[in-house]
Amino acid sequence: MKAKGKKFLLLFLIFSLVMLSTNLYAKEKRGAKLIVTKKDGRQISGELITVKPNLLLLLDAEGKDESIDIADIRIIRRVKKGALIGLLVGVGSGLIAGRASEIIEGDTSYVAFPVYGILIGIPVALIVGKDKTIQIEGMTDLEIKEAMDKLRKKARIRDYK
Repeated sequence: MKAKGKKFLLLFLIFSLVMLSTNLYAKEKRGAKLIVTKKDGRQISGELITVKPNLLLLLDAEGKDESIDIADIRIIRRVKKGALIGLLVGVGSGLIAGRASEIIEGDTSYVAFPVYGILIGIPVALIVGKDKTIQIEGMTDLEIKEAMDKLRKKARIRDYK
């Protein structure tokens, strides 16, 4: 096989590993982790179960349901957990690329691939793992409805009737 074909095969394998590294076994859908700050300053955190027309239903760490009236909410922060995953994917793909290049071409100059993986993984981790904040206080009714529609997509139960 020519060097160009080996490099293409290597890139294809790396891309496949990164794209197919998700969990392939079935598990229960989880809602987004939220931290809700009420107008009185109290914070409530938990998993988003559903978004009803006038309230959010969260499941806290103790397994207790919390109903929060949307009119009482100041800020909703959705906690993302992708930072570590992005970093691990970057470093892992760098290690795999470096080792595969070393095996295919017999050249040890590809030891720098893990460094490239880290340099790619850190910005990806920072972008993917950044929390999303929704400032409810001061929004119009239409803006609140649109924000709740977007948030509903992240709930465990999307179409609660």
